[in-house]
Amino acid sequence: MSKKIHEFNDIIRKLRKELFGKGPERIHTVFVENMAVSTLYGNLTPTEKFITNTPEGKEMVHTARTRMIQELYSIHPPDGMEEVIGAKLLYLFSDIKVEEDIAVSVFIFDQNIT
Repeated sequence: MSKKIHEFNDIIRKLRKELFGKGPERIHTVFVENMAVSTLYGNLTPTEKFITNTPEGKEMVHTARTRMIQELYSIHPPDGMEEVIGAKLLYLFSDIKVEEDIAVSVFIFDQNIT
């Protein structure tokens, strides 16, 4: 894993730990042109796992996880992210598959990642 990917993953993990009380157990990121595509495994806290035992709970956790992340990134990218990538973050698309505890985030920057 390159140093840039490692630093990028650390920023994602730290932010999610601060926001949700638990960061992902594993992150796999690839850079493709101006995008960073991250797959995050083991995201949910024990409380969230308990809440997801009902359909309403699954929806609540899904909504909270996706909206909170998207709103946070739209206000301000995490400290150090743009410096590590060397480009300005334009957009974040994020979703989580609650049943499998897998999330995917696609970060789109204003120029190719080198």
